[in-house]
Amino acid sequence: MFEIISKKTNIDFVGKRYFFLMLSLLVILASCVLLATKGLNYGIDFTGGAEVQLKFNKEFDSEKLRSTLEKNQFKNLVLQQLGESSQNEYLVKFRGEESDLQQVGPRIEKALESAGTGLGKENFEIRRVDVVGPQAGSELRKSGFLSIFYTLLCILIYVAIRFDYRYGPGAVAALIHDSMITVGIFILIQKEFSLQIVAAILTIIGYSNNDTIIVYDRIRETLKAYPNRSFNENVNRSINETLSRTILTSAFTLFVVTALMIFGGGVIHDFAFTMFIGIIVGTYSSIFIASPILIFITDLQNKKAKVLKTAKA
Repeated sequence: MFEIISKKTNIDFVGKRYFFLMLSLLVILASCVLLATKGLNYGIDFTGGAEVQLKFNKEFDSEKLRSTLEKNQFKNLVLQQLGESSQNEYLVKFRGEESDLQQVGPRIEKALESAGTGLGKENFEIRRVDVVGPQAGSELRKSGFLSIFYTLLCILIYVAIRFDYRYGPGAVAALIHDSMITVGIFILIQKEFSLQIVAAILTIIGYSNNDTIIVYDRIRETLKAYPNRSFNENVNRSINETLSRTILTSAFTLFVVTALMIFGGGVIHDFAFTMFIGIIVGTYSSIFIASPILIFITDLQNKKAKVLKTAKA
């Protein structure tokens, strides 16, 4: 039977844990610095603005559409083509004050019918208009980040109940690691951060936690089967035994997400891009973050037990 990773593989993941923990810590610190200095490029979901879907019945390129709208006082435009270029369908996003967002549909109609465009009402269709006020955007931003916080809290409680308290911090630290690095990449490339991205981060948290729990399950089984081995050796053996499953699962999931990025169109591209980053980072954290923190907490517990035993003696 074909095996990607041999069952006899014994890579010293535990021995390299300090290097990878320091590397991850530096990347997270860099993400925090970027968050404090550069900040996220919030989408209209979080800042307030409008999103309009336009369909043209004749050829009308994106640059002409952009210049027409900008001439008519539509500023900070984000233009996204939907479907094939021959379909002439666009998603137009722009920020603005609440007063500027009133009557968005009629204002766009008037702009497109203005002199020089060669368009009449019969040549285009406004398919959808979504408006988010600045106040509503602020509330959505708060709710989005609270949803991530509460998800992490619930996972901490779940892991602590399913295993024991030593396992919970490692699982949550891995998830915070994944979230922070994903956010850091978004800040670095100034990609728009929207509710869609929050949904993708929550999906990443679920995916990464599932991967971590599989490793933890194997650690618990190995500890019961080989009680005479050292804790570190049992952890390392467990990671190696689940490595084939981890690589297979991540590779096939990445294949699907990559297909969505390439062929899924503009609407789902950012979600797929976030998932692509998260799967890679989540697979890494299950091996190099969650398990080493479990070892650290166990060593701390053992040292504390020895001190108490010595004090009693």
